[in-house]
Amino acid sequence: MVNVLRLTDVSYVRDRRPILDGVSWSVDESERWVILGPNGAGKSTLLKLATSADHPTRGTVEVLSEQLGKVDVFELRNRIGFVSSATARRIPPTETVRDIVLTAAYAVEGRWNEQYEDMDVRQADRVLAEWDLAHLADRIFATLSDGERKRTLIARAVMTDPEMLLLDEPSASLDLGARERLLQMLSGFAASPASPAMVMVTHHVEEIPPGFTHVLMLRDGKIQAAGPVADTLTADNLEATFGMAFDLTVSGGRYAAVARP
Repeated sequence: MVNVLRLTDVSYVRDRRPILDGVSWSVDESERWVILGPNGAGKSTLLKLATSADHPTRGTVEVLSEQLGKVDVFELRNRIGFVSSATARRIPPTETVRDIVLTAAYAVEGRWNEQYEDMDVRQADRVLAEWDLAHLADRIFATLSDGERKRTLIARAVMTDPEMLLLDEPSASLDLGARERLLQMLSGFAASPASPAMVMVTHHVEEIPPGFTHVLMLRDGKIQAAGPVADTLTADNLEATFGMAFDLTVSGGRYAAVARP
């Protein structure tokens, strides 16, 4: 196994407030991780470090075998796929779906004067088809539904065949149908041995796609539990993470949690 991400005794402090506290964690290339925790637990900060968008206050972060602080982060970021709500805000609303995906080849977020090779166009069309977006290729981004926008951003993120894919609450704001469709597609993508390592942040166990292999549970910047989903996602660990008791069920690889009366 090859580590694509390794944090060793990492702490992150901003405005004298500890956001991460002594976090040690690693992700191998074949693993698909879910990060669970309440608001303010440090989940998005963890992804920020994983994308090399920031550096830890203490400890070491290795991303794709490169240590932050000792590597050109701009070259490193080209090897990482990342999707968040902030990504959507940077996309020009008048851009077409095809161009949003295609421009990932140059790591730009709006079509300008770039010249694309035929293989870039073929790759974009292949990715659009994989994420059920081929029929929307010429649509303007601003006219898409929330679910279509989320799939477009994921397609853009995988356009360049990244070595690690990071997803920050990809199903947030989606209605039930759009959420289930996206989770089915993420599950299928996770099942492919050709897919990169994946890390997905969510607040809800119901949003864990079948096929995700591991879970990291955070509270107040500290790890409460981490390991294979089947062993680690338990009612006791949910209580330690969210501070209340739950009844946890699993059916068909999908989890559900309901607070105990």
